[in-house]
Amino acid sequence: MRFHNSIGMFLLTTLSALTSVLSASNYYCEEPLMISLPPASFQNSSKFSDRRSPHYAKLNRREGGGGWSPNADDQQPWLQVDLRDRLKVTSIATQGRWGSSDWVTRYQLQYSDSGRTWRPYRQEDVIWTFIGNSDTDTVVQHKLPHSIRTRYMRLLPLGGSPKEGMGLRLEVYGCTYKSDVADFDGRSALLYRFNQKSTSTVKDVISLRFRSHQAEGVLVHGEGQRGDFLTLELHRGRLILHINLDDAKHQSTSRSSSVMLGSLLDDHHWHSVQIERFNKHVNFTVDGHTQHFRSPGQEDTLEIDYELSFGGIPLPGKPGTFLHENFHGCIENLNYNGVNVIDMAKRRKPQIYTVGNVTFSCSESSSVAVTFLSSTGSFLMLPADYSMESLSVRLEFRTWNKQGLLFSVPLSLDPDPINLLLQLSQARLLLSLSGGTQNSAQVFSGENLSDGQWHSIAIEVKGHNVSLTVNNQEPVTMEISGLIQNMQRTTIFIGGCPLFQSDFNCETPNRGYQGCLRLLVINNHPVDVLQIQESLSNYSQISFDVCNIQDRCLPILCEHGGQCIQSWDQFYCDCSGTGYTGATCHNSIYERSCEAFRKTGSPSSVFTIDLDGNGPLEHTQVNCTMAEDKVWTVVGHDHMRIIDIRGSTPRSPFVLIFNYTISPYHLRSLVTSSEHCQQEVLYRCRTSRLFDTWDGTPLSWWLDRDGVKRTYWGGFLPGVQQCSCSLDGNCRDMNYFCNCDADQDTWANDTGVLSYKDHLPLSEIAIGDTNRRNSQAELQIGPLRCYGDRFFWNSASFYQESSYLHFPTLQAELSVDISLFFKTSSLSGVFLENQGVRDFIRLELSSPYTVNLTFDLGDGPVIITIQSPVALNDRQWHYIRAERNVKEASLQVDSLPLKLKEAPSERPYRLQLSSQLFVGGTASRQRGFLGCLRALIINGLTLDLYERAKTTPGVNSGCPGHCTSDSVCHNGGRCVEERSSYTCDCTQTAFDGPHCRTALAASFESGSSVLYTLQEPFSGILNEEARRSPAGFHDAEVTKSQEKVSFGFSTHHVPALILTAYTLDQHYMAVVLTSNGSLQIRYLLNKEKRTEKFSPVSSSLADGRFHWVKINRKGQELFVQIDNTITQQYSLSPGSALTPARSVILGRIQGSDITDKEVVQAGLRGFIGCLSSVQFNQATPLKAALQNSQSPFVTVIGRLEASSCGTISSLNSLSNTHTHTDDSAKTDQGKDPLKKADLTDLALIGGVVAAVVFITLCVLAIIIHFLYQHRRTPAPSVITGKTHHPSMEHPPYRTALDLHKPNNHSKEYYI
Repeated sequence: MRFHNSIGMFLLTTLSALTSVLSASNYYCEEPLMISLPPASFQNSSKFSDRRSPHYAKLNRREGGGGWSPNADDQQPWLQVDLRDRLKVTSIATQGRWGSSDWVTRYQLQYSDSGRTWRPYRQEDVIWTFIGNSDTDTVVQHKLPHSIRTRYMRLLPLGGSPKEGMGLRLEVYGCTYKSDVADFDGRSALLYRFNQKSTSTVKDVISLRFRSHQAEGVLVHGEGQRGDFLTLELHRGRLILHINLDDAKHQSTSRSSSVMLGSLLDDHHWHSVQIERFNKHVNFTVDGHTQHFRSPGQEDTLEIDYELSFGGIPLPGKPGTFLHENFHGCIENLNYNGVNVIDMAKRRKPQIYTVGNVTFSCSESSSVAVTFLSSTGSFLMLPADYSMESLSVRLEFRTWNKQGLLFSVPLSLDPDPINLLLQLSQARLLLSLSGGTQNSAQVFSGENLSDGQWHSIAIEVKGHNVSLTVNNQEPVTMEISGLIQNMQRTTIFIGGCPLFQSDFNCETPNRGYQGCLRLLVINNHPVDVLQIQESLSNYSQISFDVCNIQDRCLPILCEHGGQCIQSWDQFYCDCSGTGYTGATCHNSIYERSCEAFRKTGSPSSVFTIDLDGNGPLEHTQVNCTMAEDKVWTVVGHDHMRIIDIRGSTPRSPFVLIFNYTISPYHLRSLVTSSEHCQQEVLYRCRTSRLFDTWDGTPLSWWLDRDGVKRTYWGGFLPGVQQCSCSLDGNCRDMNYFCNCDADQDTWANDTGVLSYKDHLPLSEIAIGDTNRRNSQAELQIGPLRCYGDRFFWNSASFYQESSYLHFPTLQAELSVDISLFFKTSSLSGVFLENQGVRDFIRLELSSPYTVNLTFDLGDGPVIITIQSPVALNDRQWHYIRAERNVKEASLQVDSLPLKLKEAPSERPYRLQLSSQLFVGGTASRQRGFLGCLRALIINGLTLDLYERAKTTPGVNSGCPGHCTSDSVCHNGGRCVEERSSYTCDCTQTAFDGPHCRTALAASFESGSSVLYTLQEPFSGILNEEARRSPAGFHDAEVTKSQEKVSFGFSTHHVPALILTAYTLDQHYMAVVLTSNGSLQIRYLLNKEKRTEKFSPVSSSLADGRFHWVKINRKGQELFVQIDNTITQQYSLSPGSALTPARSVILGRIQGSDITDKEVVQAGLRGFIGCLSSVQFNQATPLKAALQNSQSPFVTVIGRLEASSCGTISSLNSLSNTHTHTDDSAKTDQGKDPLKKADLTDLALIGGVVAAVVFITLCVLAIIIHFLYQHRRTPAPSVITGKTHHPSMEHPPYRTALDLHKPNNHSKEYYI
């Protein structure tokens, strides 16, 4: 089956390629199209003078003023060309105005078939901006990446010469275009009838172009009596292809395949469609975007009876009657399996039957759309008669915004102005009066009015009644009481108001309208919006003749199942419930392996991990078992118990198939990334053999993860038909390789451990020799057990500047994340680089203090820079993480603040790379990196530097030094290389000790408090409004707003205030234990709004037990975790302005401006109990109070005593587990604290063990010293871990910048 699928895909790809080649324009299509055009073919928005009229704007001509120039006051200039016929345009060239200093530096293109409805030229789904000229005479020509077919073209200059102004000469190139067009009026269709009763095809190719201003309609339909069908239809402006190849007609609905492509296709512009099918394999292409899928069904052929219809589905026997809403618009160049259907219809061929009125010229729409570009500055002002106390307004609109003023109408001036307002409110229409007597009514349409579809509105004012009709539904009426009609004429303000509202009786809410509008009718008189352009004072920030709406959620740019939510000019990804976070839901919130929990001191438990990080695999749950020297990842299956086996034969064996608790993809990823994996096979037998004693034929076997038969029963060497006893040399009968093969009537044991990773885990096992007298076997297959991360210390050393490692091209078109560790003594060097034709991405150390992320999407380089306060070429390990997606790009180095740049909405977003990925250097072999790289992970995939370095000159596998996988620094401690050992730098952690495992805790009394003053750049809470800036990559650089808070506590007293973080403007976050003992996180981010409260659990935490809390906020996403239970995910309300936090208070607060009663009540009491290991971003307030209480940045009030409450429970350090999005999760109650007697016993036992270990080490040291004296060659250095003594914490500003401690005596071993 897999072979047939591959052949099918190959043939379909070949068919697609041949179709593309045959349909391509192989003939020359670069003829100049403007040379012979008359002056009447040129129009403009304005002209500077008659000598600079638009017909002088031909390339290389010098007549008149040497080209066209617009009026200096023209804010939206354009030059329009009528090509006199519909042609194919392939390129455009521009020049400046001859004999002047005028030229156009940038411009955009629009095109139209009618000259009334315009479409912007797009590339990569964004309105494309072309680079123009920089002098007068140089010709700049652009070949269009995709040609256009049009009659009218309009060039819109965006910038002119800095010396003078705009001047233009141009030429467009292309050729004639053959077009067969049919116009369908919504009641017509073309039927292509087959020569036979039915036709059965293995392959089909259908291609067409269509244009429609209706959102619904069937374009193609065919069906057969046995249940086959093919339907192509427009639904809500999107194309849906339904196809079914099934035999059973009653199953066709449930088993048919439906694929949806495109959006907003009812824009009255041309769209191309192609359907290619070979057997069950289908390519569906709309406007260059292709969806590959496989049709369900039993057959490979599509059988259609009688006919194929285009434009609708006629009801048999009733011409002109249709089953579905049929197509209303134009279809061009309709081809079905090589047959030009429209050409045959024009020539009245008998195979074509016409239903209704089909004409062969495309009619133009009478409606002209306008676009309101700004939600604050766009308005349209129209006069209207208001005599006879009657006024009516009808229009259609489409938008993505949920808020906005559609229009306002003054109804009365005296004694008080009264305005009638119609506005969008939460995607509903709200009709209301402002001024005078307040009246309001709401209309619920039953649908989302901000869904990008056209919606109709009709408002009628008669006397004291106003009626509102939406989408032809039942009208809603509102009575206007107290209205004195004293106006003969009024003014309708659409979208907003002029800037000087005092001259007009106009009222604007917070947000005006941003979207498209058409078919505006006032008092039953259609409004000609083209005439409005002549009066510049009647409108502002409006584009005429074009609806610039864009579906920013197509193609789908949110990853991992995130939901796309869009407004007019940008989109957002809702990551709730996905397990991912970030602008495009790219970053996993879970750790990648159990190894991560080992370093945080977590106990054995079930954890949620994401094995490939940000890759395609979903997160999953595994059992993490913490041993003394390693952590095991344990994955069970559905047959964990001992199974008794009898009565099986080699021909009819007992078969057991294993279903593991995680998917096969997760299993493979786990085994691949682990350092070691094993699976125990417990097997006991009596009168039952594993191998035939005569010829060695296997009587039992097992299948590996790929389904391959295996016959070895122990060890890590595959292919050896032996059991563990043979490998260990202790079989009960040395004539056999297995104990069971002795075939004795007593129980024998052949238990073994399988540890060859490429074969694990077992997928199936078969036992075949238990059918003889007294034959019996007992089988138990253990879980898959893995430990280690073979990639975390996967490294390479670069010792030649011209050397590099190369890997396949980055798959980074829409998103890429890169993380790595490096250490070097060089001044600069490129970590990695990947190039395309124009695009590239590069990550480099540009100076000892600077790391740069640079990328180019084809319109200029974007650079993100991080300046470190200390040198990064200090031969210590440093961490870098870089990310780029369609929304933003970011860079982080060590614990320095994240640097982020947002992408503007209208710019290219695809990073198109083609060359190899160069690691440690560049293609030019210049600026190469000298030093060590390790743990290079790109989009969840770890690059194997170690293996690639084995065959690369100038690069060695591995990195010398002592900070390796054996040197474990816990709780975020940083490993620091020293001359012959390493130390753990605990400065940036809330812990202490040699390996940063000692929790620092203190006992608080009722009046106790710790005030800690934060310093930039680690205050953490930053202005969120900066992230909303509309500026582009080149001038918007912000630090992402976030807090990371963690602490442990135990108490019996409530209410209690544990921690409060203040900003300069008295915004705050507070962590409170309420009166019932439940934990609350409270944010006040906007004084105009109420405090936001989040309660992760409802059970009491004031139970005297030790609890750990972790709070992590990024932007508006909030994650809260308590103990080792559930992570809760919340979203803060949008629009909250966050300013930098300046102080953190632990315990009681006094003299605060907080008005929240619950916080004030808890703050007066403070916190009574034990508080441990408090960390706020990189700041450690409690540690500073205990170790450096004399610092001017630390203020301790009341009694504060060091405690050991967090020491035992430090093993419960936080970790990421499974996620729920509500507050329904319950917190585990934890374990009872150890009694004092138990602690004493443990201490005594620990002392004895320590003494024995110490004596043993002393004896070993004496022996080693003796042996060392008798050796001539020196022994290698022994790696040891030095004790890192607690030190007084530096002031906060120094602590924040002291990212590592450079060692003046450290020695570089690799350069």
